[in-house]
Amino acid sequence: PIQHGRTKHINVKFHAIREAEKNRDVHLMYCRSEDQLADILTKALPSPKFNELRSKLGVLKKSFKGGFKVVKLFLYFLLL
Repeated sequence: PIQHGRTKHINVKFHAIREAEKNRDVHLMYCRSEDQLADILTKALPSPKFNELRSKLGVLKKSFKGGFKVVKLFLYFLLL
């Protein structure tokens, strides 16, 4: 296959992750689309979904004037 400069980094990252899994340095787990916490940072979401993901991150709405207050921060995958 022909490699272009713009896609070479994708192949390098893919193979590095694949090798790390093979060596059991990491354990990859399937995560349903509905549970992707990164969506709150990358997509425009309907209010109910935004509130659900915000809650999973441990961020609670304080008030419109006060903004948001971080109550606790945890990584969702640790809860699985």
